Amino acid sequence: MPKIEIGRNIQQKEGFKAFVPNPFPPKAGFDFNPEILKKNNEATRLLGKLDGITKLLPDADFFLLMYLRKDAASSSQIEGTRATMIDAIEAEVKINESIPEDVDDILHYINALNYGIKRITADNFPMALRFARELHGKLMQKARATHFSDPGEFRKSQNWIGGTRPDNARFVPPPVDEMRKALNDFELFFNKEDSTPTVIKAGLVHAQFETIHPFLDGNGRTGRMLITFYLWKEGFLEKPVLFLSSYFKKHQKIYYEKLATYQGEEADVSEWIEFFLDGVIEIANEAIDIVGKITVRREEDMRKIQAFGKRASESAMVVLPKLYGQPIINNSIVQKWTGFTRAGAQTVIERFIQKGILTPKDKDKKYGQSYMYRKYLDIFIDKN
Repeated sequence: MPKIEIGRNIQQKEGFKAFVPNPFPPKAGFDFNPEILKKNNEATRLLGKLDGITKLLPDADFFLLMYLRKDAASSSQIEGTRATMIDAIEAEVKINESIPEDVDDILHYINALNYGIKRITADNFPMALRFARELHGKLMQKARATHFSDPGEFRKSQNWIGGTRPDNARFVPPPVDEMRKALNDFELFFNKEDSTPTVIKAGLVHAQFETIHPFLDGNGRTGRMLITFYLWKEGFLEKPVLFLSSYFKKHQKIYYEKLATYQGEEADVSEWIEFFLDGVIEIANEAIDIVGKITVRREEDMRKIQAFGKRASESAMVVLPKLYGQPIINNSIVQKWTGFTRAGAQTVIERFIQKGILTPKDKDKKYGQSYMYRKYLDIFIDKN
């Protein structure tokens, strides 16, 4: 595929150059080589397989919830957050008081994803720009920030990436007037049916959004959410279960390098799309593998609690399914789930510990102990 000029660095009267996108998409369209089209076919096949296998889970909403947390943690960590998915799970139910302050970044991201899911489920899919602004509002409203982010509003001033000011920045997105023109093109491209393969188009949506960089802060996180929501909008997924942030985090340096090649004056769109498709293939395969591991884990643990006596297994059957959505608990949570007294809830917990389903989070802690469904959590936690 010949290199395409996505835009040009143009001198501004303020003394720096800014990247001004050309009309998008290019009039000549995109002519991807057979190797990329083959990867697109494989990515599309795996998305179909993932969609099908996810439907077989009796608790697919819990699987989705865990993936939301996983993506929220990875996407926030790309931006410098140190808190983890486990910190976020504990923070959601206020189990641990000594949670890192920046777990708030992950919780805001989860809130924005959940908002997007409800928005799309309840209404016809909003126009791209309105939806992006709404996601950004949920992501940044009352969130930690080093500077004003203007939640839910496109920027009204120049921003830049890297460096201390526009004239020494690594990349300077379009000035405000040019940004507005580029956003109009972006919205038309987002909603228009054309010959671009859907998975490839999701990659173009992300790269173009990051190039325009329409918010003062939170562009990366908002743009990564748009990938999943676009594929869901197009009917490729019944539930939004494909999240690429862990792939981008794993290859963070390459992620930025490939976006930079896209943003060059002779953009190498193919390099970015190939990297993106590799990510869809890797994460879809991983998600399919996770579904299989969850199924095995459930079957093993169901057999363990069925070995209890009748009354004990009945109470255990109330708790086990809830652990798929809340795999870190304490006595108060089990009381709430079962209606048992503190002593009764602790008896259930001890039975789960004896069977190797739950483990104490801090073995040296005498009071206020919390417990982890460790073997289940490990399925979702990145090992790299």
